[in-house]
Amino acid sequence: MTLLRPKYITFDCYGTLTNFQMAEAARDLYGNQLDEPRMAEFVRNFAAYRLDEVLGNWKPYAEVVHNSIERSCKRNGIKFRDEDARMVYERVPTWGPHADVPAGLAKVAKEIPLVILSNAMNSQIMSNVEKLGAPFHAVYTAEQAQAYKPRLQAFEYMFDMLGCAPEDVVHCSSSFRYDHMSANDIGIKNKVWVNRRHEPANPFYGYVEIPDISGLPGVFGL
Repeated sequence: MTLLRPKYITFDCYGTLTNFQMAEAARDLYGNQLDEPRMAEFVRNFAAYRLDEVLGNWKPYAEVVHNSIERSCKRNGIKFRDEDARMVYERVPTWGPHADVPAGLAKVAKEIPLVILSNAMNSQIMSNVEKLGAPFHAVYTAEQAQAYKPRLQAFEYMFDMLGCAPEDVVHCSSSFRYDHMSANDIGIKNKVWVNRRHEPANPFYGYVEIPDISGLPGVFGL
């Protein structure tokens, strides 16, 4: 399926473009305290608590990380230390892209403006974006929107800043729970799911599926 050329392609950053390494950070911290089944459970808890932490009023991402690690430690019987949460938070700007990202993005960027809507702090995100290997028309953060995805307020902020409507964009993400469910609810009909095996397929939400960003140019006939 080839989508019509939108005014913008909007992207989730962490996980979709940037290689999101929260699980690896947790393993570095607690892998010597937990056997593999318990470590896998900790990683699942950590992911669930991160989502839970972003559903209310906006707070700095350092607090999201701190609270979700603290809650995971409590659930798994591990002593929590403030410095562990700080270490994980400070790793975020060091993460680079998935290997498939730079070439695919660069090809699309020649024809269609690219936009990021990320659950990030202003001080974090540009270090990650600079590593993606393509120019972006705009980069919007949860800090600017004062709301994290999956809250619709984050998407509304992006549309207000771009001066466009949901039908003017194609939204690209590897996550249903953070992105595509909300994108569907707010009226984005054209969506691209990057199947990085973070979540199972969910055809109800209507999307073009690609295995990685190398497949994105073909979605637009490029």
